[in-house]
Amino acid sequence: MSEKHTERNPELKKSMIHRLNRIEGQVRGVKNMLENDAYCIDIINQTAAIRSALNSFASLLLDNHIQSCVSRGIGSGDAEVLDELSETIKKMIK
Repeated sequence: MSEKHTERNPELKKSMIHRLNRIEGQVRGVKNMLENDAYCIDIINQTAAIRSALNSFASLLLDNHIQSCVSRGIGSGDAEVLDELSETIKKMIK
């Protein structure tokens, strides 16, 4: 884990935490479905919804990162920030 930190807009942070709480609830729901022997396709569909929600969360976070951290890094002459961004995008599209 990096030693870097990012100050986030309080409204954005609250929204992102809310999204993660919903995702956490979806994961608990899938666990309950499995424990209650729900139909496989129903569990798969819920898993796809979780994946979509996580992708949306990651996309929002990446957008915020580009608008704040990357633009600030470029402005201060930190070329490493572009390499870091490139590697992050590669990980996201795997």
